[in-house]
Amino acid sequence: MVNELNALESKIAEVASLCRALRAENAQLKQQLVTLESDRSKLTQRMESARGRLEQLAGQLPEATV
Repeated sequence: MVNELNALESKIAEVASLCRALRAENAQLKQQLVTLESDRSKLTQRMESARGRLEQLAGQLPEATV
């Protein structure tokens, strides 16, 4: 009986440790997600800006005659 309780206590401690590790990993992944979403937003803005500049430059090109 004592051995069974010790084994159960050990398993509970293992589960609790795993739970703490998973919570820490989850927090880290959430922070990575925030950073990556911010980076994506900045890159999207840069692409839109570049697209606008390219469209403006394309509008300044003389028409091609065939």
